[in-house]
Amino acid sequence: MIKLDRDFLRGSYTPLITPIIDGAVDYDTYARLVERQIAQGSHGIVVAGTTGEPTTLSVEERSTLLKVAIEAAGKRVPVVAATGSQSHAETVELTTRAERAGAAAVLILTPYFIRPPQRGIVEYYADLGRRISLPMMIYHIPGRAAISVTCDTVAKIAERAPNLVGIKQAVKDLELVSELIVRLGPEFRIFVGLEDLSFPMMAVGACGVMNAVGNLAPRRIAELCELVFAGKLAEARAAHFALFELNQSVFFDTNPIPLKYMMKRLGLIRDNAHRLPMVPATRELEERLDGVLKRAGML
Repeated sequence: MIKLDRDFLRGSYTPLITPIIDGAVDYDTYARLVERQIAQGSHGIVVAGTTGEPTTLSVEERSTLLKVAIEAAGKRVPVVAATGSQSHAETVELTTRAERAGAAAVLILTPYFIRPPQRGIVEYYADLGRRISLPMMIYHIPGRAAISVTCDTVAKIAERAPNLVGIKQAVKDLELVSELIVRLGPEFRIFVGLEDLSFPMMAVGACGVMNAVGNLAPRRIAELCELVFAGKLAEARAAHFALFELNQSVFFDTNPIPLKYMMKRLGLIRDNAHRLPMVPATRELEERLDGVLKRAGML
C-alpha cells in the first residue's frame, strides 16, 4: 500500500448533495456548499457520493461538479471524487477524468445490480488501480449495490493495486472493520458510511466519516471526529448521542430526500428538488423533519 501523509484521508469528508433548480444542476449553490463545509471545519469533500444522487447525473455533470468543487476548495481541503457506476467503461471514464481534474483521491462504488462473484470484484478494482496513480478507496454499500466484499477480497485487491488505501464501510458490520485493520494494518483508511455507527466504528479504528448528515451539521461532525482522535471518548460518546436523532432523520425516507428538505428549510438550497425516480418529501415527512430540526436547535 502506498504511504499517505498522516492527516490525509482522516476526519469528516462530507458527501455533498447535488442542488437542482428547474431540472438543472445548480453549480453556483454547489460551490457555496463547498465553502460552507470548509468554513465549518470539515476535513474534506466527497463529490457525487450516494447523497449526491450520481445515478441521476450524466458523466459530464459529475465531471463538472468535481471541477467546481476543486476550484471552490482551492486546495484548502482534499476533494475526493466518487466515480463508480454499474458500467466498467463508465467507471473508467469517470475515474480517469477525476485524476486529470486534480482530485485528491477516488472512491469507487462496487458495481451495482450485476452482482459479480468475489473474483470479479478483485479483477475490477485491480484493473481500475492500474489505470490511475491516485489513492483509491472501495465504496462498500451492500444495501444499495446488492453485493458485499469480504476481507479476503479487499486483501487480494490490495496485493494487485498498491494505490488501494481504504474503504468506505456503509454496512452494519463492525467485525469486518476489525478484520481489515488486523489484515491490512492501522494505516488502511476505513471511513464510516452509516451515521449511527460513526462513534463505535471510529472507536475501533476507523479513520473518519463520510456521512450525509455532514451536509446539515458539518462543524458538529468534524468535532466528533476530533474528539475521538484526541482520545476524549467520553465527550465523543456524548456528542454521538446528541447527534443521534439528527443522524436517524436522514433515513426517514430514501437519502437524500429528508436531507434536501432540511437543507431547504435552513436556507442552504433554494429547492428540495430531485430527478426521477427520486421525489421530494411528503407533507407528513416535512412536519416530522421540522420537529427534528427544532429539537436539534437548528430552527
